[in-house]
Amino acid sequence: MNYLDLLRLAAPEAVIVVTALMVLALGLAKERTSGVCSAVAAAGLLFASAAVLMLPPQATLFHGMLVITPLTSLFKIICLALAFFTVILARGNGTFRHHGEYLALLLLATLGLMLLVGSEELLMIFIGLELTGLCLYVMAGFDKTDVRSAEAGLKYFLFGSTASAFTLFGLSLVYGMCGTTGLVAIGGKLEGVSVQPLLLAGIVMTLIGFAFKIAAAPFHLWAPDAYQGAPIPSAAFIASGSKVASFVVLGKIVLVAFGPAQGSAAWHAMIAGWAPVLAALAALSILLGNLVALAQSNVRRLLAYSAVAHAGYTLLGLVAGGREGYGATLFYTTIYAFTLVGAFGVVALVRRETGGDDLVHFYALRTRSPLLAACMAIFMLSLAGLPPLAGFFGKFYLFAAAMRAGDNHGLLWLVALALFGSLISFYYYLIVLKAVFLDEDPVKSPPRLPIKLDFIQEISLTGLATLILLLGVLPGALLVRIAASLP
Repeated sequence: MNYLDLLRLAAPEAVIVVTALMVLALGLAKERTSGVCSAVAAAGLLFASAAVLMLPPQATLFHGMLVITPLTSLFKIICLALAFFTVILARGNGTFRHHGEYLALLLLATLGLMLLVGSEELLMIFIGLELTGLCLYVMAGFDKTDVRSAEAGLKYFLFGSTASAFTLFGLSLVYGMCGTTGLVAIGGKLEGVSVQPLLLAGIVMTLIGFAFKIAAAPFHLWAPDAYQGAPIPSAAFIASGSKVASFVVLGKIVLVAFGPAQGSAAWHAMIAGWAPVLAALAALSILLGNLVALAQSNVRRLLAYSAVAHAGYTLLGLVAGGREGYGATLFYTTIYAFTLVGAFGVVALVRRETGGDDLVHFYALRTRSPLLAACMAIFMLSLAGLPPLAGFFGKFYLFAAAMRAGDNHGLLWLVALALFGSLISFYYYLIVLKAVFLDEDPVKSPPRLPIKLDFIQEISLTGLATLILLLGVLPGALLVRIAASLP
């Protein structure tokens, strides 16, 4: 294979790199170029999406370091779409002094996500994790005018570097026991072989590293401060794009590489393996995330603990295993990511107008912006799992896959716990909607002015809300694509 063939197969990643360099160069100009930088970044993401659509259906480079399949192409487009909406969200944020540098970091983080999604080799997966993580650490602490942003960046960096050490140590143990770094080859080595204690330690350490990435309890302690203190576009991308790619990779690692060491999390047939570990993480995340979210008065912090609970729900599909469980996980994490980007978009506009994002700042939002109130209602009710929104079908598909896994409904205990957690979540999501629709504005004199949206903000928020509604009514539009792309 020559370099032209390599460039053709890696065209989407090459477009993102060139766009990041262009945005960085434009950001060095003395004139105010934030609008131009945003336009160039958005155009680069669209060109990269077009390049993904032009890729061949199947290709493998360098023993799995770059893999092109319908699944990887689909989720590269999803990651690019989430980055596109984040660019729009960052466009309306006037706190950045160096807008070009911020967008370049966002694009490089997107490149890391694409490398994560498009690889089946442990070394490349770790490189993608580190590229994404280093960019997100800086993005979390990018707002120098807010001390909470520096705190968020520092905490995210410290926890993230520790998790990376766990991941690398675990992957090195797996490599030492199997003698290969390819996921398919590792699965072949483990087939029909009893799991050695050293290999089990490597698997557990790898899962700990990924539990940090998806903010699963008890490895979630960075999430509340990062979501609340980081600039809102950074928090939105950390909560959406990073999670989507992490669940795609985690699913490939546990189902392809560690598949023979799955074990069982069934209540009547518990067998050691990675499935009981993920089941314990899911159960703890659901309980802790939902219960602590009840006590929150800051909307971003509430969304952070909600994210912990949703990580627990999403892990149900991986514990169930198989194509159906993995497909349910991918479907749910995708709709959750788009929902959360939309919710953070509303929070960003409210914060811009009121100077805060506590519940009190959302009082009487219906009178200041009916469009924002309607969009927030769709996003919150979808997160709660009410029909006919996408969140309802995502949870239904996840719980159904878990119920059908194994014999004699062995995961019934985990599904029952998830249903209990969903019931608790109704309260705090409805508290947000109560502030939006029922509570009166405490600021009477002078009255708060209506929130004005420009055309791009209106189109993006309306588009995200419409997408969540359509995927609830017609879930097959995405679900069929995901099912058809799975091997």
